[in-house]
Amino acid sequence: MDVVETNAPEVEALAREQVIAPFDSPYVADLPAWAIPPHRRWFSDRANLWVTGYNTDKVKGEELPATLAGFAAPAWKGRLSLEATDYDWMSGVISSMGEARGEEFFRQLSALKPEMRKGHVLLAQLVAAGELQVCLTIYSGNADSIKSKGGPIDWRPIEPLVGRPQALALAANAPHPHAALLFADFVLSPEGMHLLNEMGRVPASRTQKTLLDANKYVMIDPIRSTDEAPRWEKLWNELFLK
Repeated sequence: MDVVETNAPEVEALAREQVIAPFDSPYVADLPAWAIPPHRRWFSDRANLWVTGYNTDKVKGEELPATLAGFAAPAWKGRLSLEATDYDWMSGVISSMGEARGEEFFRQLSALKPEMRKGHVLLAQLVAAGELQVCLTIYSGNADSIKSKGGPIDWRPIEPLVGRPQALALAANAPHPHAALLFADFVLSPEGMHLLNEMGRVPASRTQKTLLDANKYVMIDPIRSTDEAPRWEKLWNELFLK
């Protein structure tokens, strides 16, 4: 490969294996601090935001609680769903709430036995189809793609709103290194960031107005997330997958 772009914790794992190389771009100056790791082997070009998606035929927007903690109420039993691998979302929520309060919230949520499905695109489709009423871990871009075509789905940025950086990196042994760097420059440029914005994604660049400007959020640190992944994955599996 020449270039990789996916979830930042996965790209961080590639960095630790020396699969990707340090690089630079003049457009790094447009990025926020959370998009620039100290080793500079990747930069975040966009973020995925976990939002609360719901089927508009089955749920009224005014029914939704003001904060995630409200979903621990017994009234939500049988109405909730989660993406089956989103333990890093859980770590971000717990970081925001505080460890004791956050872990108690997830134990209460576990007791409601939310539906578990694997794949964020699938979850958005199932919510739009009415098979699932509410999903706490919808990607905003997936919901918007269906909503723009008239699908009965909408979402709310219910706090704590957690985001995860996506990362762009160049292969250490890229067969076309100059083209790879030119491509990375284009993606990180205002033009590339504008295209991501138009596609319904959440570009990292401060040259664009996005959901990040309109909402209070917690952004996961991919380096810390990679270090702590075994702990959070173990807790997630105990709570939701057993």
